[in-house]
Amino acid sequence: MSNDIHSWIKDTVSQHPVVLFMKGTAQFPQCGFSGRAIQILQSCGIENIVTINVLEDAEVRQGIKEYSNWPTIPQLFVKGEFVGGSDIMTEMYESGELQNLLKS
Repeated sequence: MSNDIHSWIKDTVSQHPVVLFMKGTAQFPQCGFSGRAIQILQSCGIENIVTINVLEDAEVRQGIKEYSNWPTIPQLFVKGEFVGGSDIMTEMYESGELQNLLKS
């Protein structure tokens, strides 16, 4: 895996407050987990979600797994920090932790 893709990922998650690497798009999620992740973020009132469709680029799909050291998609980044996948997002949402993270 090239350092270029890791640099691109780092730049992307650093430049935008909320970035979701997902399968599909916010309008047309391509898997249930990605769909749930979008719903959770929208429930938190986040409108300016930057989504990256990993299905469009195999290098990005593999690169994000290496970058975060997390094997599954979707992956949420808030203010440049890896938060987790859809299960972690769901737990954090239910506890109110995710809303607090997104507000700060």
